[in-house]
Amino acid sequence: MARRKAPYISDELLDQLLSGTDAAAALQQGGLLDGLKKALAERALNAEMDHHLAGDGGVGNSRNGYGRKTVLTDSGRIALEVPRDRQGSFDPQLIAKYQRRFPGFDEKIVSMYARGLSTREIAGHVLEIYGVEVSADLVSAVTDAVLDEIATWQARPLEPIYPLVFFDALRVKIRDEGLVRNKAVHIALGVRADGTKEILGLWLEQNEGAKFWLRVMNELRNRGVEDVLLAVVDGLKGFPDAIRAVFPEAVVQTCIVHLLRNSLDFVAWKDRRAVAAALKEIYRAVDPAAAEAALTAFEASAWGRKYAAIGQSWRRAWPEVVPFYAFPVDVRRLLYTTNAIEALNAKLRSAVRARGHFPTDEAALKLLYLVLHRAEKAWTMPAREWVMAKAQFAVLFGERFTRAMA
Repeated sequence: MARRKAPYISDELLDQLLSGTDAAAALQQGGLLDGLKKALAERALNAEMDHHLAGDGGVGNSRNGYGRKTVLTDSGRIALEVPRDRQGSFDPQLIAKYQRRFPGFDEKIVSMYARGLSTREIAGHVLEIYGVEVSADLVSAVTDAVLDEIATWQARPLEPIYPLVFFDALRVKIRDEGLVRNKAVHIALGVRADGTKEILGLWLEQNEGAKFWLRVMNELRNRGVEDVLLAVVDGLKGFPDAIRAVFPEAVVQTCIVHLLRNSLDFVAWKDRRAVAAALKEIYRAVDPAAAEAALTAFEASAWGRKYAAIGQSWRRAWPEVVPFYAFPVDVRRLLYTTNAIEALNAKLRSAVRARGHFPTDEAALKLLYLVLHRAEKAWTMPAREWVMAKAQFAVLFGERFTRAMA
């Protein structure tokens, strides 16, 4: 492949630009190079505004001064004067309304952060591999720009109806007032009527409870969600009531995968395979009566007597387990065999393990958001089971699912 030729810049132009300027200082933050970036960006933004106003035919709209916006570059921060219009309809393409990084900014830093590297590790890695010295403060400033993206992403409008939503949580260690505390990060993963997936939100909370869950549900409602057909939860206390308070027609189902994992937490490693096989009789039962009979039989078995806590945990969750048996095999398989939230959590846990603990809540949110964002980009096709499950959803939920398809 032919090497791309760099644009020619005459010596006369370089002499003019460097006149009275220290060449070394020109490359530093706030130097000539940053000044050129600022001048070119502002010129391009003004040209975009002219094109925008011309497209409107110049009728009823005009310039309305400038707004100030700070963006990050590979050498630091640049303050730009962004033109405004009176109708507020101007959305520049060079640097979009919520964009905080300058075009061409090296995404390697953000990519490394998303893989769990700390700011100091990234600075050392960049120096070792690329021979470029960057400070941990600069790396932190680059990744801090993600917080603006998170705020925009967390407030974006959502679909009116989601046939299926998985709610899940994982624990992360965060330094708080000099101590490292366990906090819960909660994730909502929605499945649209066409089977495509979307991460609805990310919430970090130390104390869970009915008030917190109600706030999450009301947030989803305020962002445009009118109905949830089936909500799959991991048995968190107060969650089913909070869901039904905001989405009264939703069917709330305990996640069978979580119930099985929690059951096996009570079991010695050498016994896990046999106990897992015995539990299959419960969640593969044809109906609630057969499932309860299988649970009773398990409790009376040698495994059930040895690990009595398993039967007790299933009994406590039973009201939210029962809806599972109303679903046909295709829907059941979608819920426990290809549980999308499990694959997502595996990526999150891997990144969290690499970091150990986080210095602040914001540091944890930045990393988790970036991991989620990368995962979401890879979702291009619905699950294989969705084609069959979709037909079953249409029968089970009738007009509510039909409206989601519209």
